[in-house]
Amino acid sequence: MTRAAAPSLRVERSLQKLGYGVVGGMDEVGRGALAGPVTVGVVCLNEKARTAPRGVRDSKLLPPTRRESLVAPIRRWALAWGVGHASAAEIDEVGVIAALRLAGRRALESAQVRPDVVLLDGRHDWLTDPAADGLLGLLPAAPVAPPVRTRVKADLVCSSVAAASVLAKVERDAIMVALAGEHPAYGWEVNKGYAAPYHLAALAADGPCSLHRRSWHLPEYTPAHPVPARPAALPRVDAPGARRAGTLDVMGHDGPDT
Repeated sequence: MTRAAAPSLRVERSLQKLGYGVVGGMDEVGRGALAGPVTVGVVCLNEKARTAPRGVRDSKLLPPTRRESLVAPIRRWALAWGVGHASAAEIDEVGVIAALRLAGRRALESAQVRPDVVLLDGRHDWLTDPAADGLLGLLPAAPVAPPVRTRVKADLVCSSVAAASVLAKVERDAIMVALAGEHPAYGWEVNKGYAAPYHLAALAADGPCSLHRRSWHLPEYTPAHPVPARPAALPRVDAPGARRAGTLDVMGHDGPDT
């Protein structure tokens, strides 16, 4: 199998040549999960930024230990960085797209540097808010987001977006592992809140908890529903035969990031 090419700063440099001095690469994780927050990371770079730290890739292509080892180098490399979250309750209140917008604005606030342009993965601009209302209106002064440029597969080809995905993934995974201790029935330390078979079976057997997205289609609660054996944690090292993050396990998976 051909190894995917490393992301570069080519797109970021092209935007800087157009006059956008600070480019904020932004990416989200947790959109497709049944429980827990959606999380958005942003990595801001100016014209002085050098090549990304060695090994930076889209977070789905990296094993957990490698993602975690990249956090400190990414933070040192970036002009500024931030991570923001929107809770399951907020997703239920305003919908997942508006919740992504809320998390993205929180990430920008956390970065404390306003980029001149935000580079988003995909075709859809979910950061620009057509009308600030509801929970979005609770943000201080409801600041207008920077202009947005979208690019398909930006998480694969743009270093700033790939780095943002790593920061977001590591932080959200840590949240879900911590929450697994409070709600052990669902195996979140393995599936991170995604629709893995063990998680679905536990939902059917025990019903949802307060951290599930109640507005989503969840398995119906069935008392005494059989729950399969609890899955083991995924391998923590990139050893021969170890699964890569994002690949499906029979009983659970590290989770896609959309």
